Amino acid sequence: MCRNITTLRGLEPSATAEEIEAAARQYVRKVSGVQSVSDATREPFEQAVAEVTATTTRLLAQLPERRQPPRTVPPLRRPEVRAGETAKLT
Repeated sequence: MCRNITTLRGLEPSATAEEIEAAARQYVRKVSGVQSVSDATREPFEQAVAEVTATTTRLLAQLPERRQPPRTVPPLRRPEVRAGETAKLT
């Protein structure tokens, strides 16, 4: 499950709040089956994202350093993803 969520522990520089929230959002989408947030699902969905984000942030802060960096680069650090975000803003 959630094979597309990349490992955030051990990144250099450390995972950003934006990267942690993106992973939490992806996880909540997967487990809830909610792909498009509607008025009926917005509040519980966003609350779950906030809770998973907070828990993940605490977890990453408490775990010991990794000996090796993760093998995959998180999506928000990939140039093609960043280029797509920039295109959406213009």
